[in-house]
Amino acid sequence: MYLYHFGIRELPFTLTPNTQFFFGLPSHKEAIEVLSTALSAGEGFIKVTGEVGTGKTLICRKLLNELDEHFVTAYIPNPYLNPQELRRAVASELGVELSNDSDQQEFSQRIQKRLIEIRKSKRSAVLIIDEAQALPDDSIEALRLMTNLETESQKLMQVVLFGQPELNAKIAQDSLRQLRQRITFSYHLQQMNADQIYQYIRHRMRVAGHPNGEVFEAKVCEKIQRFTRGTPRLVNIVCHKALMLCFGEGAKTVSEQHIKLAALDTEAAETAHQMRWLYRFNKWLLPAATLALLAIFALGFSHSYAAIQEMGQLMAMVSK
Repeated sequence: MYLYHFGIRELPFTLTPNTQFFFGLPSHKEAIEVLSTALSAGEGFIKVTGEVGTGKTLICRKLLNELDEHFVTAYIPNPYLNPQELRRAVASELGVELSNDSDQQEFSQRIQKRLIEIRKSKRSAVLIIDEAQALPDDSIEALRLMTNLETESQKLMQVVLFGQPELNAKIAQDSLRQLRQRITFSYHLQQMNADQIYQYIRHRMRVAGHPNGEVFEAKVCEKIQRFTRGTPRLVNIVCHKALMLCFGEGAKTVSEQHIKLAALDTEAAETAHQMRWLYRFNKWLLPAATLALLAIFALGFSHSYAAIQEMGQLMAMVSK
């Protein structure tokens, strides 16, 4: 690969959420501050949303790694579970054993006993659910019932939901209004601007081992922002491909052409959509232009020479 060429120890733009590469974008810092404040206050439900690829899972793992010993955490990374499966997953995370045919009553009794034990040890239980938009509606209701467990002054378990914007639409349903009213803190992750992309890329290159991280110039990062709309995951994909192209040419600095080619090869990048639209447009326009030419000939060649020239120029421009 290109590690030796750029003098780095590891790939800087992998898609696996690696907290070692956490940069602390303004949006990510604010999300963590909201989470820290809400958890310290003992609030029941906390929600963090963001578009696909904006770093929700990375923040989730950052939170898990940095919560102090005061918190006992239960982590559900794949919540596409029915209510029974969800209860079992939460019980397993908290070290509670359930019988094979356990029901809601048994679960509530055993979980409450465990949560009271945690509270007596002067600690707090936190349930963290990633990809929460995948929770079925009846499982969301089961989750709400779990948070009914409380003392006279505090909830026995706090819940943090990470999800795509679809999560907002899901909990906006009238049938889930009771849970919606319990969400006391929420935050929506923002995408990066060109300057943030420049700082983000430079940081990741330096963490990977580059002496100064200066491989992508600020002007190049403007192109990246345009093609990726500032989505961290897409930035990583385009940067990885651009480094491969740069390495293939023996260059040490990524150019705008490298970024354009990398974006064209990336399905979700903005330029790929534009090029596919242009291709579909050409497929429609060229036959239409041909029909127009035939109509011109039918009306009479002698009066249409100028129009034919203009149409020929149009077809030439479109076909490029």
